[in-house]
Amino acid sequence: MNRVCWGLLFCCFSANAYSTPIKIATWNLNWFTIHLPAPATFPADAPRRVPADIAALRRYADHLNADIVAFEEVDGAASAAALFPPEHFNIVTIRENVPQQVGLAVRRPIVVTQNADLTALDTEPSEAKLRLRYGLDATLALPGGATLRLLAVHLKTGCHSDPLQNSRRTQCSLLAAQLPPLAAWVRARAAEGTPFALLGDFNRVMDKPEEISTTLENAAPLLRVTEGHSDPCWSGGAFIDHIFLGGPARGWLVPGSLRVMIYHDNNDADKDRLSDHCAVSVRLHQ
Repeated sequence: MNRVCWGLLFCCFSANAYSTPIKIATWNLNWFTIHLPAPATFPADAPRRVPADIAALRRYADHLNADIVAFEEVDGAASAAALFPPEHFNIVTIRENVPQQVGLAVRRPIVVTQNADLTALDTEPSEAKLRLRYGLDATLALPGGATLRLLAVHLKTGCHSDPLQNSRRTQCSLLAAQLPPLAAWVRARAAEGTPFALLGDFNRVMDKPEEISTTLENAAPLLRVTEGHSDPCWSGGAFIDHIFLGGPARGWLVPGSLRVMIYHDNNDADKDRLSDHCAVSVRLHQ
């Protein structure tokens, strides 16, 4: 597979129009919070970041320089605003009281309208204390008049490559139960003929045909931008963070624009204070 490396993209944006492609990214921030001490809902082994760590992540967010960022594992909009300043970004998060929020940071002047959350992604039994994360559904009005429908997700962890069907592992059965609502969302967007993207932490390796990618691509024609590439993040491996493009947005991908933001700080301690995931991005031009 091809190995993806980080490259800098310097883009100049104005309030009137985008003269360059729009950069869209997904970034799992590994139990990120600005609150010290961390909220009581965080596990004991979650990263305990000091202000210098938060400042370092802010520099990486600036370095990423994306226009649309789907973020995962952030405890709320206030923490996200420490990385994506409100004077430049609109921030929305799922309407669910969970410590690991899914959200979007959208650079102004793009207008973001939050739709109803995809609540069906919470496939935990009703008696479970810990809930799975809703999907964040939003419609973006881009400069120039085009719209882009987004679904940002953080799917069930613990079943990266095991077969989903007939699995006896709870993690796999919960992940399998998230597939029908995802496929239904994709099918609905395709029926509308709208440009759309499905992105986030899928917690799933898709190097070869497997249930999630196959199910989604059976729902509608999709372009998975990570297909055929390996992830150079930290020690490297297969992608579990993905970006799917559907409808007219499949034709918006700028060829060769897939990037992974590699951290210059790269020892084990840095992995805890920054994130165990790297931001994955592409550029779109409608």
